[in-house]
Amino acid sequence: MANNTEVVASEPFLAHEKRKSISLIFCRFICVFLLAVAACYLFVSNFSSWIRETETVNEQEMVNIRPLMKELEVKEQQFLKEEVCDLSVGKWIPKAEGPSYTDETCDYMADYTNCLKNGRPDRGFLHWKWQPNGCDLPPFDPLKFLNAMRNKSFALIGDSVFRNHARSLLCLLSVVAKADEIYHDRTNSGIFYYSEYNFTIYDIWSPFLVSYKLEKYLPELELYVDVLDSQWTKNYDKYDYMLMSGSHWFYRRAVIYENNKIIGCHYCPDLDLKNIDTDVPYRKALELTFKFITASEHKPFVVLRTWSPNHFEDGEFPGSRICNKTEPFKEGEINGDPADLLMRSVEIEEFEKAAAIGEKNGLRIELLDTYHLSLLRPDGHPGAYRNYHPFDGGKKNVDNDCIHWCVPGPIDTWSELLMKIVIP
Repeated sequence: MANNTEVVASEPFLAHEKRKSISLIFCRFICVFLLAVAACYLFVSNFSSWIRETETVNEQEMVNIRPLMKELEVKEQQFLKEEVCDLSVGKWIPKAEGPSYTDETCDYMADYTNCLKNGRPDRGFLHWKWQPNGCDLPPFDPLKFLNAMRNKSFALIGDSVFRNHARSLLCLLSVVAKADEIYHDRTNSGIFYYSEYNFTIYDIWSPFLVSYKLEKYLPELELYVDVLDSQWTKNYDKYDYMLMSGSHWFYRRAVIYENNKIIGCHYCPDLDLKNIDTDVPYRKALELTFKFITASEHKPFVVLRTWSPNHFEDGEFPGSRICNKTEPFKEGEINGDPADLLMRSVEIEEFEKAAAIGEKNGLRIELLDTYHLSLLRPDGHPGAYRNYHPFDGGKKNVDNDCIHWCVPGPIDTWSELLMKIVIP
C-alpha cells in the first residue's frame, strides 16, 4: 500500500517539474532569439556605416585620382601621336583637284621634265596626294612660305634631280610671285631672287658634294673624297637654309682619290685598281660635309634629303628600258633597288651622327626622307615624254627618263614635306 501511495503522490510533482522545464526552455529560446536579433541589428548597422564610409573614401579618392588619370591619358595620346606621326610613312590617296600650276602658267621647268608640254596623254599621275600616318600634310602654301622666308636665302645643293626639285618649288611659288633669275653659269647653277620678299633661292650644281673632275676624253671621272666642292662652300655663309643630297652620279665609273692618292676605282674592271663600292665614297662625302657644317660658326637650318629612286624596267625592244606605269604602286608591290637602299642606309647613319653633334653645337639638322614615298610613284617620271611628242612619225623605240620627275608631278610633294619641316 505504501508503495502504491508513493507512486500516486509523485505523478503531480513530475507533471509540475515538466511544466517548469518547458517554461524555462521557452524563456531561454526567447532570450537567445532576442539576443540574435540585437546582434543582427548591430552588425547590419555597423556594416552599412562601413559601406557608407568606404564609398565616401572611394568617391574622395576618385576625385583626387581623376585629374591624374586624365593627365596620363592625354600624355599617352600625345605620345602615341608622336610615335605614329612619320612624314615618310603613309600612302598615296586619290584627290580630285590637280596641281596649282601647269606648263602654261609656269616657265621655270626644264624641257625634259615638262611632261604635259611634251605630250604625255594621261593625267592620272597629277591626282594623287601623299597621306602620312598620323600627320596632317596640307597643300603647299606659297604665301606662307614666302612670308616665312622674307629676308632669307635657301640653297638647294645636288644634281639634276635637285634642279628638278628647285624648278618644282619655283613653280609652286609662282602662284603668288615670280622670281628673277639673277645668275646662271655653265653648270646650270642659278640664283633666283624675289625682290618683294628679299628672298633668294640658290640652285647649286654639286652632284657629289665633294670635288670632282670630268673630262670628255676620259672614260671615267676623278672623285676627291677629302675635298669639298667649292660650288657650294664658297657662299656657305649666305645660306639661311640648306637642302642637300647625294645623287646617282655616285654610280658612275670613277677613280677615287684621297690625300692626292688613288685609293681605288668604282666600276673599272679594265683597270688594275682596287674596286670600291658606291657606298664608300658617298659615306666619305657625307662625313666630310657634315664635319664642315657642324664645325662652322655659321649655322643655317640644314636638311638632308634621302636618295631618289629610279624605276627603269625592261622594254619590249632589246636594250630598251622603260617606265610607263600610270598609277602608284601599292604598299608591298615594290621593295626598291638594293643599291639604292644601301645608299639610303648610309644617309640615315650619317644624318643621325651629324644631328647629335649639331644639337650640341646649336645647329639644327633635319631629314627629308622622300625615298619610300617616291619609290611608290613609278608613274611620276617623264619616261618617253622627256622629249617633245616622242612617238610622232610612228617611232616606237625611244629613250626613257626614269630618274627625273614630271613637273608638275609627285616631286611637288617634296616641297610640302620640306615646308612641314622648316616652317612650324
